[in-house]
Amino acid sequence: MRVRQYGSVVCRIGRLVRSIAFLPLLLLSGCSAHSLSRQFLIFHPAGPLSGADMRFTVLDVAVMLGIIIPTAVVTTFFLLHYRKTNTTAAYDPTWSHSNVIELVVWAVPLLTVALLGYYAYRGTYAVDPFHPRLLKVAQAGPGAVPPRLRVDVITTDWQWLFIYPKQHIAIANELVIPRGATVDFHMTSATVVNDFFIPNLAGMIDVMPGMRTEQVLVADKLGTYKGYSANFSGSGFSWMGFKTRVISPKRFQDWVQSVQHVPLHMDYAQFNAFAKPTKNINGKTYEFSDVKGRLFDQVIEGVLKGRVYTTQLPPPGSA
Repeated sequence: MRVRQYGSVVCRIGRLVRSIAFLPLLLLSGCSAHSLSRQFLIFHPAGPLSGADMRFTVLDVAVMLGIIIPTAVVTTFFLLHYRKTNTTAAYDPTWSHSNVIELVVWAVPLLTVALLGYYAYRGTYAVDPFHPRLLKVAQAGPGAVPPRLRVDVITTDWQWLFIYPKQHIAIANELVIPRGATVDFHMTSATVVNDFFIPNLAGMIDVMPGMRTEQVLVADKLGTYKGYSANFSGSGFSWMGFKTRVISPKRFQDWVQSVQHVPLHMDYAQFNAFAKPTKNINGKTYEFSDVKGRLFDQVIEGVLKGRVYTTQLPPPGSA
Protein backbone atom coordinates (compact mmCIF):
# COMPACT_ATOMS: atom_id res chain seq x y z
CA MET A 1 0.00 0.00 0.00
CA ARG A 2 2.76 2.45 0.93
CA VAL A 3 4.64 1.67 -2.27
CA ARG A 4 1.54 2.41 -4.37
CA GLN A 5 0.97 5.69 -2.49
CA TYR A 6 4.60 6.66 -2.97
CA GLY A 7 4.38 5.86 -6.67
CA SER A 8 1.22 7.96 -7.01
CA VAL A 9 2.92 10.95 -5.38
CA VAL A 10 5.92 10.58 -7.69
CA CYS A 11 3.64 10.52 -10.73
CA ARG A 12 1.86 13.68 -9.61
CA ILE A 13 5.17 15.46 -9.04
CA GLY A 14 6.35 14.33 -12.48
CA ARG A 15 3.23 15.74 -14.16
CA LEU A 16 3.70 19.04 -12.30
CA VAL A 17 7.34 19.32 -13.36
CA ARG A 18 6.43 18.64 -16.99
CA SER A 19 3.72 21.31 -16.86
CA ILE A 20 6.14 23.87 -15.44
CA ALA A 21 8.78 22.94 -18.01
CA PHE A 22 6.40 23.69 -20.87
CA LEU A 23 5.18 26.98 -19.35
CA PRO A 24 8.02 29.10 -20.83
CA LEU A 25 7.22 27.71 -24.28
CA LEU A 26 3.60 28.76 -23.87
CA LEU A 27 4.68 32.24 -22.80
CA LEU A 28 6.91 32.53 -25.85
CA SER A 29 4.39 31.09 -28.29
CA GLY A 30 3.02 34.56 -29.07
CA CYS A 31 6.47 36.02 -29.78
CA SER A 32 7.96 36.09 -33.24
CA ALA A 33 11.60 35.26 -33.85
CA HIS A 34 12.22 38.92 -34.73
CA SER A 35 10.75 40.20 -31.46
CA LEU A 36 12.78 37.69 -29.44
CA SER A 37 15.92 38.74 -31.29
CA ARG A 38 15.30 42.36 -30.35
CA GLN A 39 15.23 41.46 -26.65
CA PHE A 40 18.77 40.03 -26.68
CA LEU A 41 20.66 42.97 -28.16
CA ILE A 42 24.02 41.93 -26.73
CA PHE A 43 24.02 38.93 -29.11
CA HIS A 44 23.94 41.25 -32.13
CA PRO A 45 27.17 43.26 -31.80
CA ALA A 46 27.83 46.06 -34.28
CA GLY A 47 31.47 46.71 -33.37
CA PRO A 48 34.69 44.96 -32.28
CA LEU A 49 34.42 45.84 -28.59
CA SER A 50 30.78 44.80 -28.26
CA GLY A 51 31.66 41.64 -30.19
CA ALA A 52 34.34 40.86 -27.61
CA ASP A 53 31.83 41.43 -24.79
CA MET A 54 29.49 38.91 -26.40
CA ARG A 55 32.22 36.30 -26.97
CA PHE A 56 33.50 36.46 -23.41
CA THR A 57 29.94 36.33 -22.04
CA VAL A 58 29.15 33.23 -24.11
CA LEU A 59 32.45 31.66 -23.02
CA ASP A 60 31.68 32.26 -19.32
CA VAL A 61 28.21 30.75 -19.70
CA ALA A 62 29.58 27.75 -21.61
CA VAL A 63 32.19 27.02 -18.94
CA MET A 64 29.60 27.21 -16.16
CA LEU A 65 27.19 25.00 -18.10
CA GLY A 66 30.02 22.49 -18.38
CA ILE A 67 29.75 22.18 -14.61
CA ILE A 68 26.03 22.69 -14.03
CA ILE A 69 24.75 20.20 -16.63
CA PRO A 70 26.94 17.21 -15.58
CA THR A 71 26.21 17.98 -11.92
CA ALA A 72 22.46 18.04 -12.60
CA VAL A 73 22.67 14.78 -14.56
CA VAL A 74 24.72 12.99 -11.88
CA THR A 75 22.47 14.31 -9.09
CA THR A 76 19.37 13.11 -10.93
CA PHE A 77 20.96 9.71 -11.52
CA PHE A 78 21.84 9.27 -7.83
CA LEU A 79 18.39 10.38 -6.70
CA LEU A 80 16.71 7.88 -8.98
CA HIS A 81 19.16 5.01 -8.68
CA TYR A 82 19.66 5.09 -4.91
CA ARG A 83 16.09 5.87 -3.92
CA LYS A 84 14.63 3.82 -1.09
CA THR A 85 12.31 1.80 -3.32
CA ASN A 86 15.07 0.66 -5.70
CA THR A 87 16.10 -2.67 -4.21
CA THR A 88 18.70 -3.34 -6.94
CA ALA A 89 20.96 -0.43 -5.90
CA ALA A 90 24.22 -1.42 -4.22
CA TYR A 91 24.54 -0.66 -0.51
CA ASP A 92 27.93 -0.47 1.19
CA PRO A 93 27.70 0.75 4.81
CA THR A 94 31.50 0.48 5.27
CA TRP A 95 32.39 2.98 2.49
CA SER A 96 34.12 6.11 3.76
CA HIS A 97 36.52 7.53 1.16
CA SER A 98 37.32 7.66 -2.56
CA ASN A 99 40.44 9.19 -4.06
CA VAL A 100 38.70 9.56 -7.42
CA ILE A 101 35.86 11.58 -5.90
CA GLU A 102 38.33 13.75 -3.99
CA LEU A 103 40.24 14.43 -7.19
CA VAL A 104 37.09 15.36 -9.10
CA VAL A 105 35.52 17.62 -6.46
CA TRP A 106 38.77 19.57 -6.02
CA ALA A 107 40.31 19.53 -9.50
CA VAL A 108 37.19 20.60 -11.42
CA PRO A 109 36.53 23.78 -9.37
CA LEU A 110 40.23 24.73 -9.39
CA LEU A 111 40.51 24.27 -13.15
CA THR A 112 37.25 26.17 -13.69
CA VAL A 113 38.37 29.13 -11.58
CA ALA A 114 41.74 29.18 -13.34
CA LEU A 115 40.12 29.09 -16.79
CA LEU A 116 37.56 31.78 -15.96
CA GLY A 117 40.24 33.91 -14.32
CA TYR A 118 42.43 33.71 -17.40
CA TYR A 119 39.67 34.73 -19.78
CA ALA A 120 38.39 37.37 -17.35
CA TYR A 121 41.88 38.90 -17.41
CA ARG A 122 42.00 38.82 -21.20
CA GLY A 123 38.47 40.15 -21.57
CA THR A 124 38.97 42.99 -19.09
CA TYR A 125 42.06 44.29 -20.83
CA ALA A 126 40.65 43.70 -24.31
CA VAL A 127 37.73 46.10 -23.70
CA ASP A 128 39.34 48.40 -21.13
CA PRO A 129 37.73 51.83 -21.75
CA PHE A 130 41.02 53.66 -21.13
CA HIS A 131 43.37 51.38 -23.11
CA PRO A 132 41.36 48.87 -25.18
CA ARG A 133 43.83 46.35 -26.56
CA LEU A 134 41.25 44.86 -28.89
CA LEU A 135 40.72 48.25 -30.53
CA LYS A 136 44.37 48.44 -31.56
CA VAL A 137 44.16 44.97 -33.08
CA ALA A 138 40.95 45.86 -34.91
CA GLN A 139 42.52 48.97 -36.42
CA ALA A 140 45.79 47.28 -37.44
CA GLY A 141 46.08 46.41 -41.09
CA PRO A 142 45.95 48.07 -44.51
CA GLY A 143 44.14 51.35 -45.01
CA ALA A 144 43.91 54.54 -43.01
CA VAL A 145 43.22 54.42 -39.30
CA PRO A 146 39.66 55.68 -38.61
CA PRO A 147 39.56 59.18 -37.08
CA ARG A 148 38.91 59.72 -33.40
CA LEU A 149 35.85 61.59 -32.21
CA ARG A 150 35.36 62.91 -28.67
CA VAL A 151 31.88 63.08 -27.19
CA ASP A 152 31.16 64.49 -23.74
CA VAL A 153 28.17 62.85 -22.07
CA ILE A 154 26.18 64.50 -19.26
CA THR A 155 23.19 62.83 -17.62
CA THR A 156 20.40 64.67 -15.82
CA ASP A 157 17.03 63.70 -14.37
CA TRP A 158 16.06 62.21 -16.83
CA GLN A 159 17.78 63.12 -20.06
CA TRP A 160 21.07 62.66 -21.92
CA LEU A 161 23.16 65.48 -23.34
CA PHE A 162 25.84 64.58 -25.90
CA ILE A 163 28.38 67.32 -26.54
CA TYR A 164 30.82 67.37 -29.45
CA PRO A 165 33.44 69.79 -28.09
CA LYS A 166 35.56 70.16 -31.24
CA GLN A 167 32.47 70.75 -33.36
CA HIS A 168 30.89 73.07 -30.71
CA ILE A 169 27.52 71.35 -31.00
CA ALA A 170 25.33 69.20 -28.77
CA ILE A 171 22.26 67.01 -29.05
CA ALA A 172 19.93 65.80 -26.32
CA ASN A 173 18.54 62.26 -26.11
CA GLU A 174 20.19 61.10 -29.33
CA LEU A 175 23.74 60.07 -30.18
CA VAL A 176 25.04 60.43 -33.73
CA ILE A 177 28.40 58.90 -34.68
CA PRO A 178 30.17 58.04 -37.94
CA ARG A 179 30.80 54.44 -38.88
CA GLY A 180 34.38 53.30 -38.37
CA ALA A 181 35.40 56.18 -36.11
CA THR A 182 36.88 55.58 -32.67
CA VAL A 183 34.50 57.41 -30.35
CA ASP A 184 36.00 58.48 -27.01
CA PHE A 185 33.37 59.27 -24.39
CA HIS A 186 34.00 61.49 -21.36
CA MET A 187 31.04 61.09 -19.03
CA THR A 188 29.64 62.67 -15.88
CA SER A 189 26.28 63.16 -14.16
CA ALA A 190 24.69 66.36 -12.96
CA THR A 191 22.39 64.53 -10.55
CA VAL A 192 22.60 60.86 -9.54
CA VAL A 193 24.46 57.77 -10.72
CA ASN A 194 23.34 56.47 -14.10
CA ASP A 195 24.65 53.64 -16.27
CA PHE A 196 25.60 54.26 -19.90
CA PHE A 197 24.72 51.18 -21.93
CA ILE A 198 24.36 50.51 -25.66
CA PRO A 199 24.12 46.70 -25.85
CA ASN A 200 24.97 46.49 -29.56
CA LEU A 201 27.95 48.83 -29.28
CA ALA A 202 29.27 49.50 -25.77
CA GLY A 203 29.31 47.74 -22.42
CA MET A 204 27.63 49.16 -19.33
CA ILE A 205 29.58 51.69 -17.29
CA ASP A 206 28.66 53.95 -14.36
CA VAL A 207 28.20 57.69 -14.91
CA MET A 208 28.69 59.39 -11.53
CA PRO A 209 27.99 62.93 -10.29
CA GLY A 210 31.01 65.13 -9.73
CA MET A 211 33.29 62.57 -11.36
CA ARG A 212 34.38 61.74 -14.87
CA THR A 213 34.75 58.37 -16.47
CA GLU A 214 35.51 57.17 -19.96
CA GLN A 215 34.18 54.70 -22.49
CA VAL A 216 35.15 53.94 -26.07
CA LEU A 217 33.44 52.25 -28.99
CA VAL A 218 33.75 51.63 -32.71
CA ALA A 219 30.64 51.00 -34.81
CA ASP A 220 31.15 48.81 -37.88
CA LYS A 221 27.55 48.70 -39.09
CA LEU A 222 25.18 51.46 -40.13
CA GLY A 223 21.89 51.57 -38.27
CA THR A 224 19.98 52.84 -35.27
CA TYR A 225 20.65 51.20 -31.91
CA LYS A 226 19.02 51.46 -28.51
CA GLY A 227 20.86 53.09 -25.62
CA TYR A 228 19.61 53.64 -22.09
CA SER A 229 20.45 54.02 -18.45
CA ALA A 230 20.71 50.69 -16.66
CA ASN A 231 20.51 52.19 -13.17
CA PHE A 232 17.19 53.19 -11.58
CA SER A 233 17.17 56.94 -10.94
CA GLY A 234 13.63 58.00 -10.14
CA SER A 235 10.20 58.45 -11.64
CA GLY A 236 11.42 59.45 -15.11
CA PHE A 237 13.80 56.51 -15.45
CA SER A 238 11.43 54.52 -17.68
CA TRP A 239 11.77 57.11 -20.46
CA MET A 240 15.49 57.77 -20.02
CA GLY A 241 16.59 56.22 -23.27
CA PHE A 242 18.35 57.50 -26.35
CA LYS A 243 18.80 56.50 -29.95
CA THR A 244 22.27 55.86 -31.32
CA ARG A 245 22.47 56.56 -35.04
CA VAL A 246 25.50 55.20 -36.89
CA ILE A 247 25.81 56.99 -40.22
CA SER A 248 28.44 57.31 -42.94
CA PRO A 249 31.29 59.80 -42.40
CA LYS A 250 29.95 61.99 -45.23
CA ARG A 251 26.48 62.13 -43.70
CA PHE A 252 28.03 62.83 -40.30
CA GLN A 253 29.86 65.88 -41.65
CA ASP A 254 26.64 67.12 -43.25
CA TRP A 255 24.80 66.62 -39.96
CA VAL A 256 27.46 68.55 -38.02
CA GLN A 257 27.21 71.48 -40.43
CA SER A 258 23.42 71.54 -40.16
CA VAL A 259 23.49 71.52 -36.34
CA GLN A 260 26.05 74.34 -36.29
CA HIS A 261 23.34 76.60 -37.75
CA VAL A 262 20.42 75.75 -35.44
CA PRO A 263 19.09 78.69 -33.39
CA LEU A 264 19.32 76.99 -29.97
CA HIS A 265 22.59 77.59 -28.10
CA MET A 266 23.99 76.01 -24.95
CA ASP A 267 26.08 77.53 -22.17
CA TYR A 268 26.19 76.77 -18.44
CA ALA A 269 23.19 78.99 -17.62
CA GLN A 270 21.12 77.35 -20.34
CA PHE A 271 22.28 73.93 -19.19
CA ASN A 272 20.92 74.66 -15.69
CA ALA A 273 17.51 75.25 -17.27
CA PHE A 274 17.85 72.09 -19.40
CA ALA A 275 18.88 69.99 -16.37
CA LYS A 276 15.67 70.57 -14.41
CA PRO A 277 13.94 67.21 -13.81
CA THR A 278 12.16 66.32 -17.04
CA LYS A 279 10.25 63.17 -17.96
CA ASN A 280 10.98 62.79 -21.65
CA ILE A 281 7.90 60.67 -22.29
CA ASN A 282 7.69 61.44 -26.01
CA GLY A 283 11.40 60.87 -26.65
CA LYS A 284 12.07 64.42 -27.83
CA THR A 285 15.50 65.37 -29.12
CA TYR A 286 17.04 68.85 -29.16
CA GLU A 287 20.02 70.17 -31.08
CA PHE A 288 22.26 73.02 -29.90
CA SER A 289 24.89 75.09 -31.64
CA ASP A 290 27.61 77.38 -30.24
CA VAL A 291 28.23 75.09 -27.26
CA LYS A 292 30.83 76.55 -24.91
CA GLY A 293 34.05 74.58 -24.65
CA ARG A 294 34.17 74.33 -20.82
CA LEU A 295 30.57 73.24 -20.32
CA PHE A 296 31.52 69.69 -19.32
CA ASP A 297 34.03 70.93 -16.73
CA GLN A 298 31.58 73.55 -15.45
CA VAL A 299 28.97 70.88 -14.75
CA ILE A 300 31.47 68.86 -12.71
CA GLU A 301 32.58 71.96 -10.81
CA GLY A 302 28.96 72.87 -10.09
CA VAL A 303 28.19 69.43 -8.66
CA LEU A 304 31.30 69.54 -6.47
CA LYS A 305 30.13 72.91 -5.12
CA GLY A 306 26.72 71.45 -4.21
CA ARG A 307 24.64 72.40 -7.25
CA VAL A 308 21.43 70.33 -7.31
CA TYR A 309 18.44 70.20 -9.62
CA THR A 310 15.37 69.44 -7.53
CA THR A 311 11.87 68.60 -8.67
CA GLN A 312 9.51 71.52 -8.24
CA LEU A 313 6.65 70.41 -5.98
CA PRO A 314 3.18 72.01 -6.36
CA PRO A 315 2.22 74.47 -3.62
CA PRO A 316 0.15 73.08 -0.74
CA GLY A 317 -3.57 72.87 -1.49
CA SER A 318 -3.12 73.16 -5.26
CA ALA A 319 -3.90 69.49 -5.92
